[in-house]
Amino acid sequence: QVRLVESGGGLVQAGGSLRLSCAVSGRTFSSVVMAWFRQAPGKEREFVAGIRWSVGGTYYPDSVKGRFTISRDDAEKTLYLQMNSLKPEDTGLYYCAADYRSTIATVALRYYYWGQGTQVTISS
Repeated sequence: QVRLVESGGGLVQAGGSLRLSCAVSGRTFSSVVMAWFRQAPGKEREFVAGIRWSVGGTYYPDSVKGRFTISRDDAEKTLYLQMNSLKPEDTGLYYCAADYRSTIATVALRYYYWGQGTQVTISS
């Protein structure tokens, strides 16, 4: 069993920055892929970043590339999402997700473990 707990959300102005954290506990996971998704009201859950925990390879969609950075601290068992140059369209509930797989998936259904989410609101 893997437990994920997100933190770090908040309200910031457009152009600002936030760093989200996801504390991981439970079963060890050298072969895990972790990701951040977001969901705005009335919209589907959207992939924003993924990382292969053991090798650190990352993947971003064009909508956040160059502005968001996903990273992990293996010793602290924490996943991060640094978000810069934030835009109002980045607003949403941000979720941390994990799954035992070898490649980064961009579809929410591919991930088995989920956190409860942390709200990010960007004002214009």
